[in-house]
Amino acid sequence: MPSVAFYTLGCKVNFYDTEAMWQLFKNAGYEQVDFEEKTADVYIINTCTVTNTGDKKSRQIIRRAVRRNPDAVIAVTGCYAQTSPAEILAIPGVDLVVGTQDREKLLDFVGQIQSDRTPVNAVRNIMKTREFEELDVPDFADRTRAFLKIQEGCNNFCTFCIIPWSRGLSRSRDPKSVISQAEQLVAAGYKEIVLTGIHTGGYGDDMENFDLADLIMELDKVEGLERIRISSIEASQIDEKMIDVLNRSSKMCRHLHIPLQAGENSVLKRMRRKYTTEEFAAKIKRLHEALPGVAITTDVIVGFPGETEEMFEEGFRFMQDIAFSEMHVFPYSKRTGTPAARMDDQVDEEVKNERVHKLIELSESMQLDYAKKWVGEVVDVIPERDYKGAPGTGLVMGYSDNYLQIVFEGTEALVGQLCRVKITEAGVNECRGQLVRVLDQGTSSVRHEMSAPALEAKAL
Repeated sequence: MPSVAFYTLGCKVNFYDTEAMWQLFKNAGYEQVDFEEKTADVYIINTCTVTNTGDKKSRQIIRRAVRRNPDAVIAVTGCYAQTSPAEILAIPGVDLVVGTQDREKLLDFVGQIQSDRTPVNAVRNIMKTREFEELDVPDFADRTRAFLKIQEGCNNFCTFCIIPWSRGLSRSRDPKSVISQAEQLVAAGYKEIVLTGIHTGGYGDDMENFDLADLIMELDKVEGLERIRISSIEASQIDEKMIDVLNRSSKMCRHLHIPLQAGENSVLKRMRRKYTTEEFAAKIKRLHEALPGVAITTDVIVGFPGETEEMFEEGFRFMQDIAFSEMHVFPYSKRTGTPAARMDDQVDEEVKNERVHKLIELSESMQLDYAKKWVGEVVDVIPERDYKGAPGTGLVMGYSDNYLQIVFEGTEALVGQLCRVKITEAGVNECRGQLVRVLDQGTSSVRHEMSAPALEAKAL
C-alpha cells in the first residue's frame, strides 16, 4: 500500500486543508504514516508564510522530508508555496509546488512525477481566483469538534499582513455545500461545528443577499447538531441582524473571537484596520446587552511600528475596560513584502517582549475574573479527551459553549457526549467541574442556566 506523510505549519485553516488533502489520498488507497517515524512514498508539507519565521521553518521541514526519503515525492503546498514557488523549487529534492488552490489535482501531479521525475510548479495567480475550492472533510482524527471551512481569502489588506497575497480575495463556499457537509459531520457523530475561514466573518461578501447570519440560520435547522461556533469575526461584521441571529439560534455558542489587534486609534489607523476603539467598544457593549454572559476573546499585536509607551498604556487601559475573557498576544513580527515592514520607528525587541508579558498577565487576570462569574453555574460541556494532566485518573476535559475549559470526573465513554456540568472552581486556563448528567442523544441543549440578573449580580 502506498504511503503519505503530512506536516502542517500555521493556522487552523491549514490544518483543515491538510485533512482535506488526506481524504484525497485515503480515497486513492494510501495509508498515512507519521512524518518523523516512518519513510513515506509521498511527503506533503503544508506551509505558512504569515511571518518570515514561518518561511524559515517551512524550509527546514522541507529539507527534513528530503533527508527522510530522497526517493519520495516531496510536495509543498500552502501560503509560502503560493508566494514563493521559485524559492521552494530551488531546494534540492523538491518535486512539486502547489499553492493555496488546485489541491484536488495533487494525486495527478504525484502520479506524473512518479513516472517522469520532472519537478512541477503548479502555482497560479491567486488574485485571479474567484471560486471557493471545494474540498470535503467528513471526519477529523482525534477530535470531538469538527471544523467546517466556509470561506477563503481576505479583502482587508492590513499593513502587517501578507495573507491576501497568499490566499487571494474573499470567496465563499456555496451554502448548499456547507449544509451538506454539516449533515455529513453530524452523521459521523460530531455535535459541535466550528465555522472557519481566512476571514470567516466575510462569508457572503461575494454573494447576493446571503451572509454569515443567513448561513447560521440554515445550520440551525440541521438535526442532531448541538453547537455552532464561529472561529473569528470582525467587530465591523457584527450588525443588528447578526446579533438577532445569535440571540434566536438555539445552537450558537455564547463565545465570539473578535480581533482587536491594537487598543489605540493611531496604531489601528497605521495597521489599516476598519474601526476605531470607540466603535469597537460600542459593538462589544451592544453584544453584552444582547447576550448576557457572552465570552469575548481577541487577538492583539504588540509593538507595531510607531507604538510609543503612551500608546501602549492607552491600549492596555482600553483592553482592561473591555474585560475580554482571554487575549491571544503576539509581538509584531516584520513580514517582508508588507507596508508595515518598511515603516520607520520599528520597536525594539526587548520593549516588545516586556509589553507582551504585561498583556499576558492582564489576559490571565481577565480570564480568571470571567471564569469566577460562572462558579456554581451549570453549563454544557462536550468532553474532548482524557484529561492531559493526569491520563488514566478518571478525569475528562471539554469546552463549555462560552469557551471555558472544564475538567471533571468521568470515563472515556463521555468523550463526544453532551454533558451538563456544574462549575466548582475557577482557574486561568482551566476550571474544575462536577458532572450533573449526560444529555440524551438528540436532546437539544439549554446553553446555560445562568440568568441575566444572576450574571449582573455576580459581575458587581
